[in-house]
Amino acid sequence: MPELVFFSGTMDCGKSTLALQIEHNRSARGLQGMIFTRDDRAGEGKLSSRLGLVTDAVEAAEGFDFYAYLVGHLSKGGRCDYVIADEAQFLSPEQIDQLARVVDDLELDVFAFGITTDFRSKLFPGSQRLVELADRVEVLQVEALCWCGARATHNARTVGGAMVVEGAQVVVGDVDAGDEIGYEVLCRRHHRRRMTAATARAAALSPDVLPVTTA
Repeated sequence: MPELVFFSGTMDCGKSTLALQIEHNRSARGLQGMIFTRDDRAGEGKLSSRLGLVTDAVEAAEGFDFYAYLVGHLSKGGRCDYVIADEAQFLSPEQIDQLARVVDDLELDVFAFGITTDFRSKLFPGSQRLVELADRVEVLQVEALCWCGARATHNARTVGGAMVVEGAQVVVGDVDAGDEIGYEVLCRRHHRRRMTAATARAAALSPDVLPVTTA
């Protein structure tokens, strides 16, 4: 039976790499898939991983209708054996409903990949809807690590290395962004303390304050 499968995890846990691997394995067996993405770091209409792998994809912008697109593609004689949707956290709940309909009515497997929570530890609407509708939710086993070495469970947004907790939910950036807007994965403890690798390093380099005594 076809399934809607949600592969979730933090940044740096290999979601896009797995999406590309699934595409490779299935295409090697003669299957043809349709790849969709939204706001990928490599630019519009691209699915890329931090390992340097990249492939073309259909940009699923705001208002894009997955079900109508695939019905149109199939009606014109096109082939589609499965669907890959990367950066699924950026999709709207309505678009997730469309992906579920693709599974149920068109009988195609849909593999969705995305992070679950934003930089404030709040669920992305698209990810929440996937958790509600998916036949399976697979938490990726490649563990991203916090700067302290503990398992990273939270995504942090940084500006100049310092963690921020206000701003728009969706701002496209990447890790190692320097003084620009970037992202870093942290364990819960350091996310709660808003302590990134940069701020921890600065604290470690600060000179100790000697006690002041009076003669």
